[in-house]
Formats: sequence, structure tokens, C-alpha cells
Amino acid sequence: MTLLNHILSRRAFARRSLASVAGAAVIATMMPMGAFAQDVTIPIIVKDTTSFYWQIVLAGARAAGKDLGVNVPELGAQAETDVNGQISILENAVAGSPAAIVISPTEFKALGKPVDEAAKAVPIIGIDSGADSKAFSSFLTTDNVQGGRIAADGLAAAIKEATGKDEGEIAIITNTPGAGSLEQRKEGFLDQIKSKYPGLKVVADKYADGQASTGLNIMTDLITANPNLVGVFASNLIMAQGVGQAIAENKLGEKVKVIGFDSDEKTVGFLKEGVLAGLVVQDPYRMGYDGIKTALAVSKKEKVEATVDTGANLVTKANMADPKIDALLNPKIN
Repeated sequence: MTLLNHILSRRAFARRSLASVAGAAVIATMMPMGAFAQDVTIPIIVKDTTSFYWQIVLAGARAAGKDLGVNVPELGAQAETDVNGQISILENAVAGSPAAIVISPTEFKALGKPVDEAAKAVPIIGIDSGADSKAFSSFLTTDNVQGGRIAADGLAAAIKEATGKDEGEIAIITNTPGAGSLEQRKEGFLDQIKSKYPGLKVVADKYADGQASTGLNIMTDLITANPNLVGVFASNLIMAQGVGQAIAENKLGEKVKVIGFDSDEKTVGFLKEGVLAGLVVQDPYRMGYDGIKTALAVSKKEKVEATVDTGANLVTKANMADPKIDALLNPKIN
């Protein structure tokens, strides 16, 4: 039985319980029951409902639902590594016959066919990370390759400010293998280092398992194994937390410059203290808001852009008080 046929056979049940999902590892946080009186339902499926970054995305989606009169069920797993959980969530969401679905795929390859199948029944809008599928009606994301380039420029500048030259040994730590957005950041970072900063040598290219504690352990090992290390790119929020903790514990903020990606209270604190040299910050609130707005337009057969770049900025201790940057660092999530 194909996924589409399976979905069709379950629709009567799913209309009564859109949030029903398979597996204890999956959670679904729904809007207030009064919201179900609205005629248009557009679920948003994120990678991890517990992460601050995804809470911002959901806050944007929630605001769009309120402004546009759309019911927005908020669906997601407990961890970005829960690929099977997200596939089950997508299957159940489609079975509920919504007007459209907004999703940030957990893993590029694994979500390709499920997105293809789902798009046969309902328009699919992608946000943040891609999947191996051409079935998205529209895709809203940071240009992650460009985000990686921004990180490389920021790291080179921080190293030069500290040492007088953009030279030395550096490393990159990626949260998990196979995530489309993270691989693109890595690609942009490595390409920029190779083309613009020949004096910077990548001596370690590590993958973690989605846990900040693993990032901490990897960074601690790198410090021991590479005494001449001058810089690190931690390509997502969780790795920035773990790497920042290792730098703080070893008091290496002056010697090893770190550029992270995304922000929360902990990483912003590290930035203020000089533990991190910079953060590449996206606009997750806009992703959530415009994701729902675009999905509604698609459901009405309106023309939308195939790809929308939601932007990225390098945040440093020097510019973090700027109004534009402050709004990105301190979004309203309630």
C-alpha cells in the first residue's frame, strides 16, 4: 500500500484527531480548541518543538494564524534526529485534509519520498531545511551556503583581530550528518575558506549526534589534540552551546575564536562574555509567519515565489545592540 492510499484510508479518523501521531517520542502541541472553528487548517511541522529556535518559528506561525484567521496546529518531534517520528507526523497531518502543510524536513534524503507522496494530496511548503523532493509548492529558508560564507568571513576576521593575521588551524563541527541546511552551511564555509583565506587550514571536520554534550566532548578532544587551534565553526545552535561550554571551561575565548549559528540565551551570554566571537543569526520568526502566509496563498491558487531567502546576519559583541540585530536576538515568542 502506498503512503497516499494509506493516507486516504485514514482520513475519516484523522479529521477528528489531526494531532494523532505514532510513537511515544512524538509530541504535538495544538492551538486552543476554539481555533478549530476556523475553516482553514494549515499544520506546521518542525524538527524539534523543545528548541528555542523552533519555538520562535512556531511563534511566527502562530501570529500568522491569528492575523490571517487560520487554524495552525503545531506539530513536531522531541529531537531533530527523530526522522521516523516526523514521517509519521507528516502522514497523519496529510490524512486530516488540511488546506496546506508547512514543514521543515529533519533529514534531506529520508524525507524526500514522504514529501513527494504527501504533495499528491495537499500543497507542501518547505521552511528552513530541504528534502530530496521537487514537490514543494514554495520553499522559505536562509541561503545556508551564504550563511556558511558569512561564518567563514566572521571567523577569519575574529582570528585576524586576535592574532594580526587570518592564518592558523581551524575546525568545523556539524550537529548531525545528512541535514540539508547543515551540509549547505558546511559547503559555504569550506568554499569560502578555500577561496579567500588560504592561510586557514581545516584540521578537523567533525559530526556530532544532535546533543550539546557531544559537541562539548568533541571540542574538548580537539583542544587536546590540536594545541595550535585558533578557530571553530559550530554550524547550529546545539553545537554552539556545546562548543561554547568547552571554550568557557578551558578559558580559551581569547585563543580559540568560535562562530556559532543561531542564538538563544546561553549563546548570547557566551557572546557577551567573549566566549564566542560571533553568531550567524537567521530570521526564524519570519520563516514561521511567511510559511503560513505562503501556504494560505497556495491553497487559494495564488502565485507565489518558488524560493524565498529569509536572510542571515553576523552578530558580534560590537553590533548586538543595534535595533535590527536586537530584534533577531530577542524575538517575542508568546
